[in-house]
Amino acid sequence: MDKFVFIFGPQAVGKMTVGQELSKITELKLFHNHMTIEILQPLFGFSPEMWRLTSLFRREIFEAFSKSDSYGLIFTKVWDFSSEKECEGIKKMCQIFESSGSEVYLVELEAETEERLKRNMSPHRLEHKPTKRDIHKSEENLLSTLETLRLNSNEGEIKQKNYLRINNTNLSAEEVALKIKNKFNL
Repeated sequence: MDKFVFIFGPQAVGKMTVGQELSKITELKLFHNHMTIEILQPLFGFSPEMWRLTSLFRREIFEAFSKSDSYGLIFTKVWDFSSEKECEGIKKMCQIFESSGSEVYLVELEAETEERLKRNMSPHRLEHKPTKRDIHKSEENLLSTLETLRLNSNEGEIKQKNYLRINNTNLSAEEVALKIKNKFNL
């Protein structure tokens, strides 16, 4: 495998949708974080066991994919910068790909809260993420994390050479995907 593109940012910022568009215009495959959540949540709820299995599934998929002949993988996820454990997990994830010789690209998305609240209710999001269909609960979670978590990096915090930060409040997913493709020559 040649390339690993990690798209991160807060809930409803457009990670999955941008990943879908980037996959359309490159040979990259998309693996968005809800692909594992939606399999396990109906069986285990949002329990510690569900999260343990989610991490295990993802790690195994990353390991297998990093050794494949595929051009590359896009993975999307919320990154909680306020959690040391989370930051260590992201580092380990990237190391899986780096150790197999892949180029790692970090793409951070940010958008205004009002725009994220609109996107949180979009039919496209709800089609792909059944666990977000309780709009009230999903919106409540989005708003509460503004106070308790840090879901975007601080200026200068990310030092990797292949890093791009995009405020996509007023950009379409297609425009953002094209910026990513062009910036990293994908």
